[in-house]
Amino acid sequence: MFKKLHIILFICILLLCGCTKNNNRITIQFASWGSKSEIDILKPILENFEKENPDIKIDFMHIPQNYYQKIHLLFASNTAPDVIFINNLYLPVYAHAKMLEELEIDDIFYSQAVNALSWENKHYAIPRDVSNLVIYYNKNLFDKHNIAYPEEDWTFEDFLKIAKKLTDKNSFGISFEEDVYFYLPYIMSMGGGILPEQLNKNETQNAIKFYSDLRLKYNVAPKKYQSASATMAQMFLQQKLGMYLSGRWMVPKFREDCSFDWDIQRFPRGDKGSIVPLDASGWAISKSSKHKTEAIRFIKYLSSKESIEKFVSSGLIVPARKDVSIIDSQKPKNAKIFLDIITQSKPTPVTVNYREIVDKVNKEMENKF
Repeated sequence: MFKKLHIILFICILLLCGCTKNNNRITIQFASWGSKSEIDILKPILENFEKENPDIKIDFMHIPQNYYQKIHLLFASNTAPDVIFINNLYLPVYAHAKMLEELEIDDIFYSQAVNALSWENKHYAIPRDVSNLVIYYNKNLFDKHNIAYPEEDWTFEDFLKIAKKLTDKNSFGISFEEDVYFYLPYIMSMGGGILPEQLNKNETQNAIKFYSDLRLKYNVAPKKYQSASATMAQMFLQQKLGMYLSGRWMVPKFREDCSFDWDIQRFPRGDKGSIVPLDASGWAISKSSKHKTEAIRFIKYLSSKESIEKFVSSGLIVPARKDVSIIDSQKPKNAKIFLDIITQSKPTPVTVNYREIVDKVNKEMENKF
C-alpha cells in the first residue's frame, strides 16, 4: 500500500512539474491572413519553431477576410497581437501612430523590400516577400497567330502590335482591370503617378489614355460586358486572353490548371523604362507587446532562409531575401524575371491616407474606362 502511494505521489509530482513548465511558457500571439495553401505551409513552420523553442508557445490568429478591419479593432481595444503580418500599404497607418516597434534589419534582404516596409527612414517589419507585376502569356496562342514571344526589351509600341495580332473573335490580346494597381505600371513607366500632385501631370494622363485605349479604341482588351462575371485570371485559363498582367501569386494556380504552355515576360518599356510598383509583406511587432525579445526570436525564425524556401517552393511568393532562389524545373521558364525586376521596380508611393487616395482615383477613373 505504501509503495502504491509512493508511486502515485511520484507521478503527481511529475505531472505538477510538467504543468509548471507549461505554465512558464511565454505565449506569442501571431496574426496573419492567408489562403488555405499558404496556411498549410505556415503551420508546420510554427510547429517546428515551438519544438526548437520549447519556452515559447505560438497562439496563431488566422484572419482570412477583412484582415485590417480586425487588426484596427484589436489595436483600438489595446489587444493587438504581439506579431502582425503586414504589408507596405497599411504599415504607415500603424507606424505613424507609433503602434509598431522599430526593428533592425539585416542586409540579407533586398533594399527595395526594406524601404517599402519603412516609415520616415525607420524600419518596422522584417520582409518575407515582394510583389511585382509581370506579363503572363499563352505560348499556344502566340504560336497559333505566328507571333514571336515578347522579348525582354519590348516597348509599348511592340506590346500594342502584339495585342492587336492576338485579338480575334475568340480571344483578346491583354487583360484589363479597373483597380489602379493594375494600371500603375503604365503610369509609372510613362513617368507619372497617382498622388494628388501627380495625377494631373501630362505623363499620368497620357498613360491613362493609353490604357483606356486598349479597351475603348483598339478593342484588344475585354469590356465589362465581354468578360461578364469572369475574372481576368479565369479568362486567361480559358484561353480568352493572350496576355495577362499579374503577380507571382498566380503561379501555383496556373501550374495546376493551365491546359496550355505559358511563360512570363517583364512589363514593356514606356518613356521612362519598364517600371512596375513593388509592394512588400513582412512581420512587425506591436509596440504594446510584453514579449518583444521572444517576438524578435520568432520573426527571425519566420524570415530565415529555411522558412522562406518553404514558401518559395510552392511558387507562391517572390522572396525578399537575396539568398533565396526561385528557379526550379517548373513553370514559368523565365521565373528569374520576378527577381530581375526588383531592382528596377519602385515601391508603391504610400502615404498615411493612401487607401483614400486609391479609392478617389478609382472613382474618378470609372467614366474613363
